Amino acid sequence: MNPELVTAIGLSAAALTTMSFLPQVLRTLRTRDTRAISTGMYAAFVSGVCLWLVYGLLTEDAPIILANAVTVLLSGTVFVLKLRYG
Repeated sequence: MNPELVTAIGLSAAALTTMSFLPQVLRTLRTRDTRAISTGMYAAFVSGVCLWLVYGLLTEDAPIILANAVTVLLSGTVFVLKLRYG
């Protein structure tokens, strides 16, 4: 298979799954309401995404690096807001 096509598929998947966090981030920033957000789930998720980012850096895999760098920022924002606003 064409390597550029494979990379394009990976980048497209990364963009879609990463941007799925944007509505939650915007809502949480706007309302400061974090009651329905699970602290344990976000702690595990942010930790896992950090490990995926390290993996992507070690393997020099652009889609994994880009997706997880942005996801760490987005999900990390929600996690910090959850810790701050309970």
